[in-house]
Amino acid sequence: MNKLTNFKDSPIFAVALIILSMLSLVSGASLAKQLFQSIGTESTSVIRLAVASFFLIVIWRPWRTKLNKSQLKIIAVYGVCLGVMNFLFYMAIARLPLGIAIAIEFTGPLSVAIFLSRKPLDFLWAILAILGIVLILPISNVPEQIDLLGVVYALGAAAAWALYIIQGKKASGAAHSGIVTSLGMTAGFIAVLPFGATNIPMVFSSSTLVLTAIGVGILSSAVPYSLEMISLKKLASKHFSLLMSMEPAIGAIAGYFYLDEKLSLMQLLAILCIIAASVGSTLMASKKVNEQVESGIVNP
Repeated sequence: MNKLTNFKDSPIFAVALIILSMLSLVSGASLAKQLFQSIGTESTSVIRLAVASFFLIVIWRPWRTKLNKSQLKIIAVYGVCLGVMNFLFYMAIARLPLGIAIAIEFTGPLSVAIFLSRKPLDFLWAILAILGIVLILPISNVPEQIDLLGVVYALGAAAAWALYIIQGKKASGAAHSGIVTSLGMTAGFIAVLPFGATNIPMVFSSSTLVLTAIGVGILSSAVPYSLEMISLKKLASKHFSLLMSMEPAIGAIAGYFYLDEKLSLMQLLAILCIIAASVGSTLMASKKVNEQVESGIVNP
């Protein structure tokens, strides 16, 4: 029992949760593309947050937990960052190739990682992750004309992601992870609802669309953000940011197996760089916890 408890408190367990959250996101993204043509990008983003909010509230029943104004404010800010991040990213991938949009968005968490770095090795992991993201870009296939509005949306999503990481760390200490995620998701849904409410009724015109919408909400938001909230309690923000840089690699691998997207040598090298950065940051997180245990800062 103690071994299981120790494992659940270890950085390795947090890493496993992050990987599961990214796999869920990849599956949800493939479903979301089916809704773009039917109800529009804006409404798809709103539906995603609405479905996720509903399921999380039913599961966690946040109304049973008493929160003060300070806690509610922290959770609300976290939720708005979450909602805006999702909305802007969907707007970006509607105008840009997925690889480019993901790479631009990742400037957000990487900026957090670099800004929070204090040791030379931390900076090295950030450099490796940045190199991997640069290499994974399909530069040879990028058209001469890039949608500038799409770039603006992706940069906005990057900024929202950086704030999400920072606010998520604060929110994770405000209440139980399930309470924070359910209320935060609801706040995010309310924040973006005015921008995508128009076509939402169209979802109910088909049972297939309803099931797809439910799948998008659960796989793209409910599951991954719950797992991330738990992992944020176990890892520093900079390590969380670097670990999330595995997402382009997981997306590229999923594209190869499910969409028959071939990987170039540069893209394979990019995946190795990103994995190396993630492994390095994980080892540093483990070392930090061990040092704290040995010094008596935390209990083993």
